[in-house]
Formats: sequence, structure tokens, C-alpha cells
Amino acid sequence: MQTLPTGIPTLDRRFGGGLPSGSVVALTADPASQSELVLNRLARVRACRYLTTVRSAAAVETAMGRGDERSDTAASADGGAETTVETAVGDSPDDVAAAAADLPERGTFVVDSVDPLEAAAAAPAYAASLDELRAHVVEADGIALLHALRGGEDARCRRVTEQVADVVFDLRTTVRGAEIVNRLVVPKFRGGAALEEPLKLKLTDAVSVDTSRDIA
Repeated sequence: MQTLPTGIPTLDRRFGGGLPSGSVVALTADPASQSELVLNRLARVRACRYLTTVRSAAAVETAMGRGDERSDTAASADGGAETTVETAVGDSPDDVAAAAADLPERGTFVVDSVDPLEAAAAAPAYAASLDELRAHVVEADGIALLHALRGGEDARCRRVTEQVADVVFDLRTTVRGAEIVNRLVVPKFRGGAALEEPLKLKLTDAVSVDTSRDIA
């Protein structure tokens, strides 16, 4: 089993080099959070096929082009791999899973977001489509990243998303006084060790890990 970097060096060091190849990763977050910054960072570190179900492909490409390379990030594993952004045709989980069939070797397959897919199918059918997606990712020694936003999702299918996922990144955004606090919780990590405590992230126009002591 190989490890693939996330593009966030502090996170990679905690994980012993990165995420296990063949992993399905769920990134859960509030829709009004800066979770897209984390998503974009993981997408840009290697060859990526990015499937958008809600935003237009043009909007995703514009947002990804605004990334700040001065942040706590690592260089692309292949020196600047291409990210292909496509708009999903319909909300069929089977069609989305099939789109991962031509994933480049050691590439990343992003679904942003899985909410329409969770709403479009019964839990057993949705679980079967995720199994197909996993098979394609394992064959490519790559990673699948599922952006799962909280609020309004099908609760049964969201449980399927989190159960099938090998790794769960749970981004929690709170307002504390005059400060917006972002913490990344990793409660699940098959093939590795989950984090014992949250990581405090700085999410402005880039992603970095706040290593200062948080007393509160």
C-alpha cells in the first residue's frame, strides 16, 4: 500500500506520508464554510478528475485558480498535474461512479458534492455505486474525495457515505467571540491512525495549519 500526499504537509506528517492509495475519503462540512479550500488543495496535488454536481465547471475552475501557493502546501507530486473539471450529467450515482473508470494512475477523483447523489437513489443502490467507485479507485491506486455538505441531505444515504468512506475529514466551523474557528477532526482512518485531537486550520484565501497553542 502506497501513501499519497494531501498537499498539506502538516497533515501528511501526522498520517505518515499521506492517505493510503485506494482510499475513499469523505470531507464533511457546513455549506457556508471554507471547505472548498481544503477540497481544492487535495485536488491540485496530483492528476485529478473533478466532477461537479452543483456548481458549474467554469465556477470551479475560477475558484481553483485563486489558490495561494504561499500557504502550508506541498508541491504537486508530479510537478504540476492537470485537473480536469467536468459537470456531472444528471444525478445518477451509477453514472458518477462510472466516470472514475478512466482515473489516471495515482490520481484523485473528486465528487463535489455528493448531496444530489444521496438524494437521488435508495440507500442500497447508492451503496452499490460507491462500491463501483471504490473498485475504480483501487485499480488506479488513487483516491476518491467526496464533498459531503451538512443540512438537507438524505440521512440514510449520508450514513452510507460515512460508513463506506475509509477516511472521514470533518471540518467544523464555529464563531467564538470575534473569531471564526475552523477545526479539522479526523475520527475515522482505515489503514492508519485517526487523529486524537482536532487540527486548527487557517482558512482565509488559502489553507494552513495553525500551530499556535489554543488554550480555550
